[in-house]
Amino acid sequence: MLSNYTARYTKISSGYMGQLIEWPEVVTEGSSLEECREMLKDVIREMILAFQIQKKEITVG
Repeated sequence: MLSNYTARYTKISSGYMGQLIEWPEVVTEGSSLEECREMLKDVIREMILAFQIQKKEITVG
């Protein structure tokens, strides 16, 4: 599993949308770029935890 991810940020009317390049299912929004970054970190942690609970292998890319 990767420990670093690449994010793509897009300016939207309500702030920013962030999506991981290696894990495109991970998408979130924030009112500022910094908030969007923090939201992405939270989403990554939650996705990893969900995969671990379900005993699923995390494959990205």
